[in-house]
Amino acid sequence: MKLAIPKERPDGETRVAASPETVKKFVGLGVDVVIETGAGDAAALPDTVFTEAGAKIGASLEETLKDADLVFKVRGPSDEELGLMKQGAVLAATLNPYDNKDRLKTYADKGITTFAMELMPRITRAQSMDILSSQSNLAGYKAVVNAAAHYSRAFPMMMTAAGTIAAARCFVMGVGVAGLQAIATARRLGAVVSATDVRSATKEQVESLGASFVMVESEESGDAAGGYAKEMSEDYQRRQAELVASHIKKQDVVITTALIPGRPAPRLLTEEMVKTMKPGSIIVDLAAERGGNCELTEPGQIVRKHGVTIIGELNLAGQLATDASALYAKNLFNFIAPHLDKESGQLTIDWEDETVTGTALTREGRVIHPSFTEGGN
Repeated sequence: MKLAIPKERPDGETRVAASPETVKKFVGLGVDVVIETGAGDAAALPDTVFTEAGAKIGASLEETLKDADLVFKVRGPSDEELGLMKQGAVLAATLNPYDNKDRLKTYADKGITTFAMELMPRITRAQSMDILSSQSNLAGYKAVVNAAAHYSRAFPMMMTAAGTIAAARCFVMGVGVAGLQAIATARRLGAVVSATDVRSATKEQVESLGASFVMVESEESGDAAGGYAKEMSEDYQRRQAELVASHIKKQDVVITTALIPGRPAPRLLTEEMVKTMKPGSIIVDLAAERGGNCELTEPGQIVRKHGVTIIGELNLAGQLATDASALYAKNLFNFIAPHLDKESGQLTIDWEDETVTGTALTREGRVIHPSFTEGGN
């Protein structure tokens, strides 16, 4: 069986869907791994590290994808890549189906079996396959590092002969994987950290990291299926906005992480709230790719509004490309390896497996995921 790893071509995408570790493991299972030349350059993974692990290097995209049974990518395939894939090939990547529903028919018409890795169900067994968790963890860390780089003061309290410098106050909005890592990183840098989330169950996690928890007092639950947060009532949102507005005036750094799969990012920070923040404050909006949690966020840009620096950079995990690639590649390996026949090295997908049914978009010329078939969401 041939596994192909093309070079990622979208602007700003530095990751690659393979690592020397996963290449070695696939080769050990009898899989021929072909990686397009230069695919790992932006992640500090030159061709030599892959050849040493047992991979072959494809001199071109066409050579890499020719007759590939399995294709791993970070982003969804371009028309050119799709055109070079054979009928019946299996593709695993971040396919963003909620924003690209029309694209699913293209995959089906091509006869490609596709798996959207970001749809991995939030179950214990699938944690090692969860690309959202692995990449969000790095994004939460990088958000704090970037905030510190743009902040004109120090994060930790410092007592010097010339006077005392107060610790920075950091407020994290949304306590998922990214939020928890942001809290931990800000604490390690010496900031005084507080956090909020609509899910009351996150309070214990926040406090275990040494941060204080800020939440609207309500009987309304923000817990949704799969560990996600759900959209709250208008009354709750109004009360939350009032709470945030009063809290944010005292903060130096605000990191927002609130996302609901398949929907625009909820607006948590209005322009009026930003105006009340101290000059020199920083906002890092991790939801910029879906419009942003802050009203003034400009996706892909770093802007200064009302004396506040608003960081709306995309693909923060990609700024840590070596680690992000290694984790992403391991997620892919953990997903596919159980379906590889150890005798023949061939792919025999168990279509009853929860991780398969949760991520499969197309199969045998049809769109099969219930969320995207007729009558789906």
